[in-house]
Amino acid sequence: MQVHVFEFAPGKLILSTKRQVYLDHSATTPVDDRVAAAMVLTLTRTFGNASSVHTQGQQARAEVDRARREVAALIGSQQNEIVFVSGGTEANNLAIRGLCQAYSGQGRHIITSSIEHPSVRGVCESLEKQGWLITRLPVYEDGLVRIEDVRSAITDNTVLISVMLANNEIGTIQPIKEIGSLILERRSAGQALWFHTDAVQAAGKLELSVDELVCDLMSLSGHKLYAPKGVGALFVRRGVRLTGQNVGGHQERERRAGTENVPGIVAFGTAARLAREELSLRTAHVRALRDRFEETVPRHINDIVFNGDRERRLDSISNISFRFVEGEGLLINLDLLGVAVSTGSACSSGTLEPSPVIRALGRDDELARGSIRFSFGKDNTEADVDYAVEVLVDAVSRLRELSPLNKNLQKIEV
Repeated sequence: MQVHVFEFAPGKLILSTKRQVYLDHSATTPVDDRVAAAMVLTLTRTFGNASSVHTQGQQARAEVDRARREVAALIGSQQNEIVFVSGGTEANNLAIRGLCQAYSGQGRHIITSSIEHPSVRGVCESLEKQGWLITRLPVYEDGLVRIEDVRSAITDNTVLISVMLANNEIGTIQPIKEIGSLILERRSAGQALWFHTDAVQAAGKLELSVDELVCDLMSLSGHKLYAPKGVGALFVRRGVRLTGQNVGGHQERERRAGTENVPGIVAFGTAARLAREELSLRTAHVRALRDRFEETVPRHINDIVFNGDRERRLDSISNISFRFVEGEGLLINLDLLGVAVSTGSACSSGTLEPSPVIRALGRDDELARGSIRFSFGKDNTEADVDYAVEVLVDAVSRLRELSPLNKNLQKIEV
């Protein structure tokens, strides 16, 4: 895409055309035109409150139910197991805090990983201050949890295991099926133990089945799969108790009080249907773009490290650490050249601390601070990739020339 921008020069204002390449789809995705059309139609025609019994209200209820079926189909669940919320952060908070409050009498121990999303880390830290014991599993250099570590961490006091399905910074896909099988073993031995997975990054990119994964709770977010921000869902397996965190209404089977965001829910349902129908096409497309990118970059830039397992990961994410470069500076330079990327989780932006995810891989502070996430989407092109590589080579070269650490650094090969 090209946009017109105003560039300032001494004594004059220049109107120029600059290419814009968006490679930050793990932070958020552009709203699909078809999704936007469904949302606008709902905004203008289906304005009723879905809790009202009159005709307009029941029309809104029918749209919400239709969307609920689509989201359920995306993950292989039953329609009545989907709770609509405002997004992934609320879903994670409701899942973890809601379940722990409901079952606190059976234990006060949670097992999670060291590379969870900030919303999972945050609620675990909050519960820790309230007396809960939190075990944070290591992930090693490949960014993967070891099933033997999970097994050894479980105690008779363990109530919940919460491990994300796919990491938002490095894309690694955790052994969720194996963890689910382990939980079944413990249940067969008589232990009450539940399993939550944050699937915000995985939904729409992997084929998902809550039964195959043996999870009791799964978090989803609309704006990661071409729906608007402000809508998400939590899968709650039938029979699992959950203490609602929003009170004051009977919506969502009394698990999430508040008037339903009907336009957002309809948009989410439409995006879920499209993601399911176009899954194989989308994944093949972004995989080809990511592979083109990763094959080209090392030919032109040295002293780089790819972060996370190169095989067991999402097709859409490439995370690279650049030595002798600060990630924030590289991000800004790329943005000035029209390429949007990220230094890590969008929910952690604004901090200068090294990424805890990259540090968890055993990387030093220099590599952690020099990491950049490139995340590709269904509308990116080969021309986008080639342009991104071109400006990346230029930006890294210029920043390294300015770096005090570059005395012994070889020039970038172009």
